[in-house]
Amino acid sequence: MAYKILILGASYGSLLGTKLLMAGHDVTLVCRSATAALINEKGTDVRIKLRGEEEPRAILSGDQPGMLDAAQPSDIDVTQYDLVALAMAEPQYGSGDIRDLLSRIAAARLPCLSIMNMPPLPYLRRIPGLEAEALEEAFNCPEVWKEFAPGLVTLCSPDPQAYRAPGEPANILHVGLPTNFKSAAFEDETHTEMLRTLEADIAAITLDGKDVPVKLRVFDSLFVPFAKWSMLLTGNYRCVTANGVRPIQEAVHNKIELSESIYSHVDHIARKLGADEGDQVPFEKYANAANGLLKPSSVARSIDGGAHAVERVDRLVKLIGDQLGMKNEWVDVGVNIVDARIEANRKLAS
Repeated sequence: MAYKILILGASYGSLLGTKLLMAGHDVTLVCRSATAALINEKGTDVRIKLRGEEEPRAILSGDQPGMLDAAQPSDIDVTQYDLVALAMAEPQYGSGDIRDLLSRIAAARLPCLSIMNMPPLPYLRRIPGLEAEALEEAFNCPEVWKEFAPGLVTLCSPDPQAYRAPGEPANILHVGLPTNFKSAAFEDETHTEMLRTLEADIAAITLDGKDVPVKLRVFDSLFVPFAKWSMLLTGNYRCVTANGVRPIQEAVHNKIELSESIYSHVDHIARKLGADEGDQVPFEKYANAANGLLKPSSVARSIDGGAHAVERVDRLVKLIGDQLGMKNEWVDVGVNIVDARIEANRKLAS
């Protein structure tokens, strides 16, 4: 059975979208009008290396069995879709046209798979013992999530790393780290079975008889996607310094003992919530992967470029730690540095 899947966000979302197209499912990408026109004319082009190959393959949407289109938020008829994937950065959901689309998605009671770094508030409401309302200050626009039923929202860790190269058209995406999407289950088993069907369909994809990296993995545990938190707070947000930015590799390896301490602390926050040690990625494996991450993180580049609205997973994890009685000096230091840089950007923009 082919599903119709709506993906909010045509940049990172085109990676998941391409894997779904290759598996025979139909995808609509929600994006700005100019990007939608480009994609509808030329399709998407995702560049990814297959195992054992030196050069990336260009996987074109037009060559796939699934059908792709792109549209502005106001043009979407939500009744046409089986599943929604949330692939925009959290601040983008506060804009008027996206906010309206989210309201219509919530009213239609469509199951939503978030592939944001920032877990949506409805998902956090699924975590036993967590006071989600007390975490709203970490969100740029918390009110957009109030209409969503928690059981209809699940979280998928956006572990694969992808980027648009400067100067290239907006329909081209390069995959730098072809790891897997790791999704928690929905509350309703019917919706989870849909994810498991997608998981199996994507796993079966080959290209010239070769396996294609970046799978969808579905887990019963609510906490598997939280393994990304340790990586974000140890590497991505520590790319932000008081006076500029630095590569993820430097943020992790410059003071490796401190990095391991922060990583371990955030892992323990997830375990206090209910995560199993098997849900998490060992620090050594992450530190080794970080050796190849030679650019600043996207959040660091945004802040250095003057942004004053970015995803604040760092602040979210701090608030959860405080709520659990697990304060950490170095987590607080990192949050304060990001706060100061954002406030400076806000003053410059005013």
